[in-house]
Amino acid sequence: MIVTFCGHRDISNSAELKTKIMIVLPRLIEDGTEQFLMGGYGAFDHLAATAVHLLKADYPQIRSTMVLPYLNREYKTELYDDTVYPPLEKVPPRLAIVRRNRWMVDQADVIISYVTHSWGGAADMLRYAVKSNKRVIYINLK
Repeated sequence: MIVTFCGHRDISNSAELKTKIMIVLPRLIEDGTEQFLMGGYGAFDHLAATAVHLLKADYPQIRSTMVLPYLNREYKTELYDDTVYPPLEKVPPRLAIVRRNRWMVDQADVIISYVTHSWGGAADMLRYAVKSNKRVIYINLK
């Protein structure tokens, strides 16, 4: 099973959010998840990558892959096992992240979502996941 994440660049209360993610991820891993596709941009993506990285100590079979939207940039990849560049060669740079996000949804069986408002790339990615009939796990802070 493949899992990806969908969340905003800016987050509030990262400690509570990390706690909730650390409850969800082991259940998914025990249900057969071995691959995590990660965006690598913003606070939510970093928090998700950190959580998966920490869980590798208990679940060494899992893999974390950073999905690159651009080839001509440098990325911090220490939290990931590898990187992949989806077929975006002919996509205009202004649409690369949107298309990368859709590619991640298309590859994934499950999307873990922390979307708190209806605008922006994370909200668009979540709408695409719902439209694609993907299983979405919503993380809420309340």
